[in-house]
Parts: sequence; structure tokens; C-alpha cells
Amino acid sequence: MTPHDDHDHDHSHDEVDVVAAQGPVKDPAPAAGGPGQGWRTYLPAIISFVLLMMGIALDNFASEGLQSTVWRDPWRFVWYLAAYWPVGWPVLRRAWNRIRNKDVFTEFFLMGVATIGAFIIGEYPEGVAVMLFYTVGELFQDAAVMRARRSIKALLDVRPDTVTVLRKGRATEVKAASVEVGETIQIKPGEKVGLDGTLRSGKGSFDTAALTGESVPRTVVQGGEVLAGMINRQSLVDMQVTTAYQDSKLSRILKMVQEATGRKAQTQQFIARFAKIYTPIICALAVLITVVPYFFVEDYVLRDWLYRGLVFLVIGCPCALVVSIPLGYFGGIGAGSRQGILFKGSVFLDLMTQLKIMVMDKTGTLTKGVFRVQEVRPQPGVSPDELVRLTAALESKSTHPVATAILDYAQGGNAGSRAGEGHLSIPVTAVEEIAGHGLKGTVNGKEVLAGNAKLLRKFGVAFDEALTQIPFTIVMVAINGQFAGYVTIADEVKEDAAAAVQELHRLGIQTIMLSGDKSAVVQAVARQVGVDQAFGDLLPEDKVAHVDRLKAELAANPKAKRRPARLAFAGDGVNDAPVVALADIGIAMGGLGSDATVETADVVIQTDQPSKIATAVKIGKATRNIVWQNIILALVVKAIVLLLGAGGIATMWEAVFADVGVALLAILNAVRVQRMRVA
Repeated sequence: MTPHDDHDHDHSHDEVDVVAAQGPVKDPAPAAGGPGQGWRTYLPAIISFVLLMMGIALDNFASEGLQSTVWRDPWRFVWYLAAYWPVGWPVLRRAWNRIRNKDVFTEFFLMGVATIGAFIIGEYPEGVAVMLFYTVGELFQDAAVMRARRSIKALLDVRPDTVTVLRKGRATEVKAASVEVGETIQIKPGEKVGLDGTLRSGKGSFDTAALTGESVPRTVVQGGEVLAGMINRQSLVDMQVTTAYQDSKLSRILKMVQEATGRKAQTQQFIARFAKIYTPIICALAVLITVVPYFFVEDYVLRDWLYRGLVFLVIGCPCALVVSIPLGYFGGIGAGSRQGILFKGSVFLDLMTQLKIMVMDKTGTLTKGVFRVQEVRPQPGVSPDELVRLTAALESKSTHPVATAILDYAQGGNAGSRAGEGHLSIPVTAVEEIAGHGLKGTVNGKEVLAGNAKLLRKFGVAFDEALTQIPFTIVMVAINGQFAGYVTIADEVKEDAAAAVQELHRLGIQTIMLSGDKSAVVQAVARQVGVDQAFGDLLPEDKVAHVDRLKAELAANPKAKRRPARLAFAGDGVNDAPVVALADIGIAMGGLGSDATVETADVVIQTDQPSKIATAVKIGKATRNIVWQNIILALVVKAIVLLLGAGGIATMWEAVFADVGVALLAILNAVRVQRMRVA
């Protein structure tokens, strides 16, 4: 909140919710010396400090002759006015601009009235000192805000400014923003990727730590996705650009963080409302302290009581609350970003502290979503190769992980399938994807169904119901209305899934798993990871119904009125987007996953690790603790000094040191959140 640059002051604080009490009212023209201009920002304060110290020295150490001839009013007044002007004029101008916008009771108004009043009663040094130390405090506050913004931007915006593009057979270094979709760029070993694209070389190893926090390099094969911000770990590779610079996934992540500061927590909203009421009350009490004693005190001296009122105004300034609390939340957002957790607003930091039920999808959330074919079981009269070829041909029209596993198997990717790539030449028509069931289509003139038991029941295909109890994902296949066999597929549980569930239980959070996979598979995974309840065979609308019911139960709990209880849902697929939107807190697993889920979610776990959900809860709680520490510190110290000031014990010097001191302590405490590392 630099009092030397009206425009930059308001702009920077709008972006971190700092001007909660005053609102984003901008003055018509910027003054010199705003944030980010180095030592020039501090020059007015330095000039004011030097003149103030010289004036105090003349007040206390000048000879009687000098004080009686030169160092007296009006020259003494002019000297201190010169000391006051560099720091006081920007504040007075801002106060006037706010008054013109019908926003009278601001901190600028308080400081302006207090310091002008000090000059009126002849307390020139104190008037200058109040404005000077207020300015210095605001400079430190602004530096803390700018540092928080820079640290998060530096953390996330890891793209290089230039890339090497292949044009007409020649490698040319150009600005990354100038490269067009479809062009090919080269990435040298150790170089950062500047744009999103697909790998054209055979294979590459990429460090994704800047995007996801993962320490293990990711191997990308030809045709695989490479994202801006990754680092090439091995040999020179070529990549075809698929997304414009400004539309890359990293750009979207940056946008999410920037937008996050606009969604305020309840505590911030309370402080904004509190400040709008608190500041006029402080002004009214200061007037009463000055005027009321006239009717009750025999030896009433206007100057003495006016001085007490001015002290009351100085200590009553709400800077510590208005600045440090949003900065605390901003620090929490930064702490999350460092660990691969994106909070899309400080409100979700608060909501995570109220989490009581954690609902999770299975595939891609608790399991890796990397399926492998375990077994092919055809019916008599159907060969394994024919079953695989027809099934793979139909599944080639789907992007589901199960379809990918079958295609991989058909191409010899695992288990040594002999189907080869013959399925690619088989004509496939009339494909219909039935949500929560599977696929139906015509393959080489035959009607083929490939999906779960519900799909076969839907079309009246008879099969052995005992197959539904097999603890694997099963793709059942029917050809021309007859059951032709099945393929068993297994998904691997994530390494940290069990630890994640255990930590959530330690935090007092109930865990529930919802999945579209069959119940036998879901229950097997539930036992492995230790969730409290698990439900399988669910369609997307069934998941919505479950979450609706759980939210209703939470709302019906009598304790909910006193202590809100929240429900979160974590998922990664497109089909999870509706239930992610319905939950109190929607969590997207994998910031590089489904666009629909990431856009809908309130919290994005970029690392794809379920253990980060518990980390997000801990960051939320640590942030809340620091915010409330700042609130209590500010209110207690201000209450004590307000009473001392009203009683004539505290001077204006003590008031300004207390005000600035509390603000700086609160800011340092808030900045501490940014360095937080939660295990």
C-alpha cells in the first residue's frame, strides 16, 4: 500500500484482495515511485526522515540564540511541512480522491486528520513521524505483497522466452509466442519446453517437477504429449506444436492462480465488512474523546483532549487487518502451488479446514488408471485372436483407459497378443457409446457389444452372472446377440493411496469411494486402501445422487449450524465433472488431466497423488491459524493502546510505533505461510 503511487497502490492490492475495506477505486493519474521501481520507491521516505531528524536535532540541541532567532515559527513550521510533504501529500491526495468517490472513512482519511491535527496543535515532529512511519509500514506491506506475487509467478511461469523452431530445414531461435500451431521445434538436452505439443522423435525423458512436483522423470514415446515447463533430460528431440503459447496448459494454470486471488474467504469478507463499520466508529469515538470531556472536566484544555483524540485515530487505523489477512491467504495459495496444489481462491483454503467427508473416484484417483489385460477368455467356437480383433476394432473408437489397454494388448503391447494390428483394417460403423455401460457397433458386418454386465443385460444377452464376482474389471463381449467371451483387465493402486486414506482418517475425515467399475473390483480396492465405504456399478447420475444424499445428511446434522461440515469429491475423468461441480469442494486429480474436470474443480492436485488431499487440508488449517493469530494480535494490541491513548497515557509516538509494529509483525507472520512445507 505504497502512499507514493495511487494507481499502483490500488492495482497491486486489488490483485491480492488487500484493499478489502476501501474497494478498487483508482486515482486519475499515477505518481512517481510505485512498487517495483527499486530505491526510488523509498526516496520520499528517506527525504522525510532526514529532514525530520534534522528538525528534532535543532529542537533539542540548537542554542537558545538560534532557537529564538531562526528556529521558530513560521520557519520551524515550514521546515517540518517540508519533511511532511513527500510522505503526506500522496496520502492526503488519495484520501481526497476516495472522498470524491463517496468513500470517506478510509485509513488515508484517519492518517490525514491525525497528522493535520498534530500540526494544528503545534506537534510538528509527531505529525511528520506519524505519516513517515505509516508510509514506511505501507512500503514494507507493499514489498511483501509484491514478493508473494513474484514468488508464485516465478514458481509457475517456467517457460523459456525463446525456442528453436525448424523452418525450411533450418533451426532458428525465435520468440516462443511467435510460433504457430503445427510448426516443429527442437528441444536440446537440459532445455525447458516452451510450448505444448506432441513428440515426433522416438522417445524422450522429461522432468515435470516444475508442473507437478514429481521428482521421477516422465518417459514420453512418439506421439505422446509434451507440455510447456517440462525439461528435456536426455537427447535432442523434435516436437510438433499443438497449442498456441497463450493457450498452453501452463498458461491456464497461471490464470487459475491469478483468478484465485479474486475469490475471498469468509474471514476476508468479514474483515472487509468489519473495516467499513470499524473506521467510522473510530472517527466518532475520537470526536467524542475530544468534545465530551468539555462537559465533565473542570480544567478542560482543548489542545490536550484534541491530542488524545488524534492518538486514538492513529492507533485505530485498520492497516494490519486490511493488509495482513489477505496476504496470509495469498501465502497459503503460494504454499499450495509449491507442492503441486492449486487452490482456485482463498475461500477454498477455509473450506478445506471444514472437510468432514472425502468422496473419491477409483480410477485415476486412488488407482493409476493404467490398465493391463490379464486374461482373454473366449466362449467355445470363438478363437482368442478373433475375440481380441473384434473387441479392439470397436474399442479403437473410444478414449477410455480400458479401451487403451485392449488396443495395447491387440498390438502386442503386453501378454504377447498375436492379434497384431489387424484390427486397424476392420471396418467399424454405427458406433454408439452408452454412458456407464460400454460400446455398441457394427464390426466387419457383425453387431458387437463390448462393456460391462449392464450393457449385456440392456440388450438381453445371456451370460453367467457368476462372472460379475471376479475381482477384476471385465469387458464382456457379445457378437450378433450371443455372449462371445470376456477380457479381464486390472488397474494398479497408487503407491500413496493407502497412506492418503490413513492420513485423512487421522484428520477426522470420513472416506468414501464411488466408481462406475463393478462392485467386486471396487470392494477389493477399498479393502486394499482402507476407505470407510465403497460403492460400485455407478453411472455418473448415481454418483451425483450419492453426493446429494451425503450433503443432505451433513446439513441435517444439528452440529452443522454451529460448525459447518463440508464434503469434497476428487476425480479426474470427464464423467466426474458434474459431481465435482456439485460437491462443496471439487478436487481435480492431475492438473494435466481432463480439461472439463480441471475447469470445474475448486482445487487441482497437479501431482496426481491422493496424499496431497491431506496436505491441502493441512495447508488450509495452517493458513487459518496464521490469519487468526494476526486478527487476535492486531485487535488486542490496538485495544490496549486505544485505552491508553484515550486515558492520556500513550503519546502519538507510542501510537504510531504500536500501529506500525503490529502491522509489520502481522505481515511477517503472513509471509511465513509462503515458506510453509507441510508433510
